[in-house]
Amino acid sequence: MFEALQERLAAVFRRLSGRGVLRPEDVDAAVREVRLALLEADVHVQVVRDFIARVREAAVGREVWKSLTPAQQVVQVVYEELVRLLGGEHRELVPAPRPPTVLLLCGLHGTGKTTQAAKLALYLRRRGRRPLLVAADLQRPAAVRQLQVVGERAGVPVFAADLTDPAEVARSAVDHARSAGYDFVVVDTAGRVHVDDDLLQELRRVREAAGAHYVLLVVDAMTGQEAVRVAQRFHEALTLDGVILTKLDGDARGGAALSVVAAVGRPVMFVGTGEKLEALEPFHPDRMASRILGMGDVLTLVERAREVVDAERAAELERKLRRAEFTLEDFREQLRQVRRMGPLDSLLELIPGLAALRGRRPEAEAQERELKRMEAILDSMTPQERRDPSILNASRKRRIARGSGTTVQDVNRLLKQFEEAKRMMRELERMGRRGKRLPWPPV
Repeated sequence: MFEALQERLAAVFRRLSGRGVLRPEDVDAAVREVRLALLEADVHVQVVRDFIARVREAAVGREVWKSLTPAQQVVQVVYEELVRLLGGEHRELVPAPRPPTVLLLCGLHGTGKTTQAAKLALYLRRRGRRPLLVAADLQRPAAVRQLQVVGERAGVPVFAADLTDPAEVARSAVDHARSAGYDFVVVDTAGRVHVDDDLLQELRRVREAAGAHYVLLVVDAMTGQEAVRVAQRFHEALTLDGVILTKLDGDARGGAALSVVAAVGRPVMFVGTGEKLEALEPFHPDRMASRILGMGDVLTLVERAREVVDAERAAELERKLRRAEFTLEDFREQLRQVRRMGPLDSLLELIPGLAALRGRRPEAEAQERELKRMEAILDSMTPQERRDPSILNASRKRRIARGSGTTVQDVNRLLKQFEEAKRMMRELERMGRRGKRLPWPPV
């Protein structure tokens, strides 16, 4: 979503890189370019005006550190102001003193409230909570059934009562959650094509009936400045506690993410980064600012890795590496862990220095295809062949190539890469870095 903004800002900083001293006219020129970049990214004009004023004041009035180049100095100032613009710090969901903690999701049609409700419930369940989903959208046909389907996929129960008043559904659900020992309740509510008084009145009744601790607005990040107007209307009527931005993996210009916080004074708490139920991340302003500036996001990358890496398997792999017992079976498991972390293209923006490759060069797509090809080849092998590659004669390789839709040359190349990976691991072992494995198989 932020590719265009990243490119424009990178161009600004490159022009400053040859300067020996940061002069006021350099700052003015950079600030003008940053302003244009933000406006082109569909950031609200008033938000841009305030942001630029703070950047200019901070950059001109700051002592230039000897350890930084003028370009780095401006990057530092822009980064700090972006963090402030995006909310300053990460906001956690704080459980209520007396459970259950009630989360009320609201928003317009098409923003993905029902899916986000299931994502949020799954996020809570994976962190040791006992969430309950509540089907309080009685307007849209099949809305209750949709929540039941995604709730089942998330492994979270859904409360659906045979009632006609969504406020009564919410009240009954909270009573049920309290008696059944659920500690979080996620209420899915009705939406409209446009914000109207009937919708807001219904939401106020549901909020009061449920005793909501958090009112979270679900906003489609691809709606641009319209998201600001929608957020303001909901905030005036309901007093929002936070925002969930969906479709952050889309191809819009990203202005909503930079504008909503400033417009309503409420933090973005979660962002949807894909279609899968696992594609919901807590929002960290500092990490998002780092991504926007093309500086990567190592912490999010590490967190994704922790979610997909099984601790027992990692310990077993460490033991195998120490004993030089690493097999193609382990190689395949490493490959699958990387694939579970998401598309390679989305991982590139999290790695410092590689964000510029994302979506801009065919190498990323080629790497993605190569990973899929490698996995297909490994899946076409028998367990015995993966455990002992030495038995792979010409006949077996032809069978594997046919089964994976590849060529014998592709099979041979994978085996060569596997041997190279083993050699590198032995080198690391000899250098005293015991148990440290490669982040993914070399391709």
